[in-house]
Amino acid sequence: MTEVTDTQSTGAKHADPSRSSEQDLRALFGQSLAVFAAFEGPEHRIRSSNPAFSAVLGVPGAAVGSPLAESLPGSAGRELIAALDRVQRTGEPETGRDVRIVLGEGAHAREAYFDFGYEPRRDAGGAVTGVRLIGVETTQIKHAQRLTAEQRALLEQIARQAPLAEVLDGMARCIEDLAPQEVSVSVLLADPDGRHLRHGAAPSLPDFYNEAIDGIATGEGVGSCGTAAHRREPVIVTDIGTDPFWDDFRGLAERAGVAACWSTPILARDGSLLGTFAMYHRVPRTPQESDLALARLFADTASLAIERHHIEQAKAAAEAHAEAARVELAEAMRAEQKLRAEAEQRAAAAAELAARMRTAAAAQAATPHPERCQLGGADGCTAPAEIKVADSWGDAAWGCSAHVEEAIFNVRSAFIAGEEHGGLAAYLDR
Repeated sequence: MTEVTDTQSTGAKHADPSRSSEQDLRALFGQSLAVFAAFEGPEHRIRSSNPAFSAVLGVPGAAVGSPLAESLPGSAGRELIAALDRVQRTGEPETGRDVRIVLGEGAHAREAYFDFGYEPRRDAGGAVTGVRLIGVETTQIKHAQRLTAEQRALLEQIARQAPLAEVLDGMARCIEDLAPQEVSVSVLLADPDGRHLRHGAAPSLPDFYNEAIDGIATGEGVGSCGTAAHRREPVIVTDIGTDPFWDDFRGLAERAGVAACWSTPILARDGSLLGTFAMYHRVPRTPQESDLALARLFADTASLAIERHHIEQAKAAAEAHAEAARVELAEAMRAEQKLRAEAEQRAAAAAELAARMRTAAAAQAATPHPERCQLGGADGCTAPAEIKVADSWGDAAWGCSAHVEEAIFNVRSAFIAGEEHGGLAAYLDR
């Protein structure tokens, strides 16, 4: 069956975060109950007990008058009965701190811890007739201490910017150790567009299972996690074998040996999706309020780790972009300096050429031209030199108007042959 109550989703969206956290802690670590029982004789027959003794230790009220060993057999009551034996024998009171007792059997077995006080009961003559037991279960206190220590360690990892995979893996293992029943924890991370979920951590699930669900879409009816991510609220599937959300994944779940999956979305402070946090069980199971509180607490821790990771990623990307821009600017400045140097070289060469041209022009102006035409060839010409002509090879000559016209015509048409012997020089040497 799939259960998502309005109170779960409303509380996640509108409750004061500090108050919600306090409520979760109360659900996880409510007040421990005091137990009382009076025993008679060396067999420690139960004379009387309060309801908490029967409820916590699993000793039915009908067991009054029977030896404690019959009601609490095996290793569960061994240390307790040994302490009762000592007090019965010596008449000296005792105390026991964090006495470990395994209650129940098989899948229902749980580890419990108690602080016990043992007082001898005496008759009118002072002889010990039995033992009075007063105790307080300290299991929740020990779990609270472990939870506090584990969360502090996780927060320290986040603060020192440990890799996200390391933080999530440690968190998953912590929950698997803290949970009273066997559980496998999975954390999936949302893609930036929120449409797919990627593997984050799942130390106790088979590799083939993690690979198969890596990249699953978010959407209604896509298992527990895909649906929780789509709805932005917890999705509790108590029996994978019959739940329609798991129609496409039922065979995979059977291979992995999981029969129940409770998924909680991991949300950022602005409500955007960061991922999902899931608790898998080997048998169909309905969560207790303490289970849901544990899921909410660690979903909040995961949110902090993932948001910190995203911030560091954005910071690294910005630094990389800034470095790339700095390198590009440096390259542009080097190119600009090179172009400026080349331009300065060209300007200097142009200035030198202009100076040489001015010098050559001055030299030409200072040289008087001949009185007679130089273009008459071997026969010579006695006409006055009136016009100066030059060609592209730098050769120049003075001539009369008739020979200048003839030179221009012939040099342009017949005597442009080669740089070795052409142009005006060829005309002059004809």
